[in-house]
Amino acid sequence: MKKEILVVAMGIALLSCKKDEPQAVNGRVVTGIISQDMVWYSDTVYEMAGKVVVQGADLTIQPGTVIKARDGQGSLATALIVSRGARLYAEGTAENPIVFTSIYDNGGNLDETDQGLWGGIVILGGAYISANDTTASIEGIPANEVYGSYGGTKNNGNSGVLRYVSIKHGGTLLGGGNELNGLTLGGVGNGTVIENIEVLGNLDDGIECFGGCVDITNALVIAQGDDAYDIDQAYAGTITNYVYIPGVDSDHGLEIDGPEGAYKDSFAMVGGYFTDTAEVHFRDFAEGSVNYSGFANVEADAGTNVVVDTTAQYDLSVFSWTSAFASGKL
Repeated sequence: MKKEILVVAMGIALLSCKKDEPQAVNGRVVTGIISQDMVWYSDTVYEMAGKVVVQGADLTIQPGTVIKARDGQGSLATALIVSRGARLYAEGTAENPIVFTSIYDNGGNLDETDQGLWGGIVILGGAYISANDTTASIEGIPANEVYGSYGGTKNNGNSGVLRYVSIKHGGTLLGGGNELNGLTLGGVGNGTVIENIEVLGNLDDGIECFGGCVDITNALVIAQGDDAYDIDQAYAGTITNYVYIPGVDSDHGLEIDGPEGAYKDSFAMVGGYFTDTAEVHFRDFAEGSVNYSGFANVEADAGTNVVVDTTAQYDLSVFSWTSAFASGKL
């Protein structure tokens, strides 16, 4: 029998505010382990308090649902973690996207400079990774926590569906200079669907892939603190129609790492668009291809083998549902 230790409480606790007092109507506070299938409904505002871990179960989120995350750093950081073998079905629409944001987001009071107000979304699967072993523990989660493991030999694994999902104001500090990415994908298999994703104002990377082979289509990262798109451990998927809009303190548009172990594979990034000059770094024997339109300063370390094509065809119209579009950034 599965042990259920999820805590769901009616009502919203009032916390000390940074911008405005956090507000929610008809809300639920969620924390702990989700070990049985669950649905989050669009007529309810969900407030995540601390780490919410989907383990051996499916979490389904209806279109138009708003999920607000409490602040806190280190062990108290709020994040949604989908462990290996679990699935997240967050299927929004262009008219009703699913929004993950801070409890301090009361609609229009936060902007792209508001970073690190909560953690982020972590999805872990059992596909191939290139590390010291066939499995590893994802950054930001203690190595002794089983739910933080990822990697394996199942490239066709299914971790669910993310479609029309906006992730805002995340990347809180976990300690030792280690922040969470907006969307972390560790060993995620190609049976997973990830389409139409926006990451806005994340303190660390926007989207980071640790191995795996999941494809990503229509991705927008705006005003991240570190790298917009970060690839590690021989990620072998394809990222198609991706956009990078830098903020004042953004670092790299692309940081591409190669294998860390014996396993090798190659990636592809097709149809990219940079709104300003992007810093691009190919590192550690990275292998694959990058196709983009716009300007970039490209740095390639010795041993890398990445083909660069600057004649990309991209489609910005698919991002009309995003905060970036609404604020005039696109």
